[in-house]
Amino acid sequence: MRNTFLLALAFCCSLLTATVMGQTAQKDAATESKYSFYEAFQPLFYPQSGNVYRSASGAPGPQYWQNKADYDIDVTLNETTNTLTGKAVITYTNNSPENLDFLFLHLDQNLFKKGSRGEAIVPVSGSRYDSKGETFVGGHNIGNVEMLQAKGNKTAGALKFEITDTRMQVFLPTPLKANGGKIRFSVAFSYQSPSFGADRTGIQETKNGKIFTIAQWYPRMCVFDDVLGWNTLPYTGPGEFYLTYGDFNVNITAPASHIVVCSGELTNEKEVFTATQQQRWNQAKTSEKTVMIRGAEEVTKPESRPSGSTLTWKFKMQNSRDVAWASSASFILDAARINLPGGKTSMAVSAYPVESDGGNAWERSTEYTKASIEHYSNKWYPYPYPAAVNVAGNEGGMEYPGIVFCHYKSRASGLWGVTDHEFGHTWFPMIVGSNERQYGWMDEGFNTFINFISTNAFNNGEYKEGKPNMHQMGRALTNQTLEPIMTAPAGMREGSIGLLLYYKPAVGLHLLRDQILGEERFDRAFKTYIERWAFKHPTPWDFFRTMENVAGENLSWFWRGWFLNNWQLDQAVTAVKYVKDDPAQGALITLQNLEKMPMPVDLEVTFASGKKERMMVPVEIWERNKTWTVKIASKEKITTVVIDPDKAFPDINPANNTLKL
Repeated sequence: MRNTFLLALAFCCSLLTATVMGQTAQKDAATESKYSFYEAFQPLFYPQSGNVYRSASGAPGPQYWQNKADYDIDVTLNETTNTLTGKAVITYTNNSPENLDFLFLHLDQNLFKKGSRGEAIVPVSGSRYDSKGETFVGGHNIGNVEMLQAKGNKTAGALKFEITDTRMQVFLPTPLKANGGKIRFSVAFSYQSPSFGADRTGIQETKNGKIFTIAQWYPRMCVFDDVLGWNTLPYTGPGEFYLTYGDFNVNITAPASHIVVCSGELTNEKEVFTATQQQRWNQAKTSEKTVMIRGAEEVTKPESRPSGSTLTWKFKMQNSRDVAWASSASFILDAARINLPGGKTSMAVSAYPVESDGGNAWERSTEYTKASIEHYSNKWYPYPYPAAVNVAGNEGGMEYPGIVFCHYKSRASGLWGVTDHEFGHTWFPMIVGSNERQYGWMDEGFNTFINFISTNAFNNGEYKEGKPNMHQMGRALTNQTLEPIMTAPAGMREGSIGLLLYYKPAVGLHLLRDQILGEERFDRAFKTYIERWAFKHPTPWDFFRTMENVAGENLSWFWRGWFLNNWQLDQAVTAVKYVKDDPAQGALITLQNLEKMPMPVDLEVTFASGKKERMMVPVEIWERNKTWTVKIASKEKITTVVIDPDKAFPDINPANNTLKL
């Protein structure tokens, strides 16, 4: 999900820095250190040892398991009433080692139901996660819930169920057996779509018709795992999703004037495209350049759509945690081939109205989509889906497997940024299926981190971003009014979410990659984490363990200070003395750690001749010290000592980083 907070962050940090720099170095240097080396480096960081399900090395254990949910869904869109009516047939496989007496499903549309918990926590000033005061009858309407025979759709009896806010508990007549037991059941559902659905789903009016961007639309299985059992935190808006992997067959019936795009592979293009569009669609599958399937000048022409009142579009998606879709009569449609490792391919597809076309805007969407997917596939892990669809809607930016919704007014670097961010979510959390509702930083933060790298690589640096001045950002990142990163999104103040879920975790990974582990060791460990947990459910501890075990480095001090706590960094250079008062015999430089966060010390010494010497002093100097003296083999007088001359560390008080002699 895109967060506009990041656009204003640099400006806010500059204001903070200006205030901080007004303080005197003498005052800060005299401040007593808050640092506790025992607290920073104490052992027993991990809350529990490894087990057969999750290894101490951070890998899935030899008996790791997860359940599976397969869906066959038929749904019909009524564009006049904005309603969806459907039926989901769910095949649920219990691979856990225990029998299950009941099942839990998410009914996310109940967020918009009168009296929901999510509605109750919207402040008077409003929220990104509400429906913007729209008057409509929100919430899922659930019809029959029936157990089905093992094959076919004959009912084996009604199932008792109970709905509590955004969760539905289904009670089973007999326990679902452990280690592979299966149940097939159906759920009839309907709901009226909100126009602004918490910035994740909605309806955008255009001059050529409504754009329906449809998500959180069918009853979805909750995750049953080895960590918490049933994960049933309610959907109140801030926290996103934690879902069960499975295979999908989706049939969407919409007005014949509409073009429908969806997660997965379109399997009946001959039934829903004109002959000309079929030819262009097939051409796009092998084209490096964008191919127009339906151009702007064709949108209002009746012959650009097959005749009839409705059409049913059929899609299939394998090994996915979710599906989403969009439908509109207003869509321009274009596409191109995506090249993947090993000679495999996918399709980049864009659907947008004429209002979004031209002026370095959505006509470049497929180019952006293709470049983003190809970069991440080559850098981290191959893209797994048959298509990558970018849809222009009224969402600021929202991600789903194989399809994303980006704002229809986005253009230039803004459109690149939101497209790249939302498709970056393919890797976190679509491939690496972390629990977003509990640990939003594991997808938003990791994704923001890889976005920096991809943006600098795109089109010879067209939108390249310079390295941030971390001295300007130190106080903003570790402001003592902030919650720790390791806080559930629903437990964060809404104004903190952009910093704590997106930017601060990304900065943490950059610190690890650029300053602590080095690019080669970091990338090897990070890729191993993705490979180990692809299409599985890692916890933060699995990530921490993998990074440490693969890189061969104890990083508990870093996780503890940056992620579990909100510790600040303030390193100071306080004195320079010469051995026996003779510069030719060496110099002794005194360093002090004044705040709670330890870090390596990047030290630059300038001599009277103008010569400079650079050294990285390891973090281990702080394992049992608050103050440390570095000896250097000088031959002449020193004029200046600077800590962190590249401004790469988030030091809250840069004024005491420099000592001039």
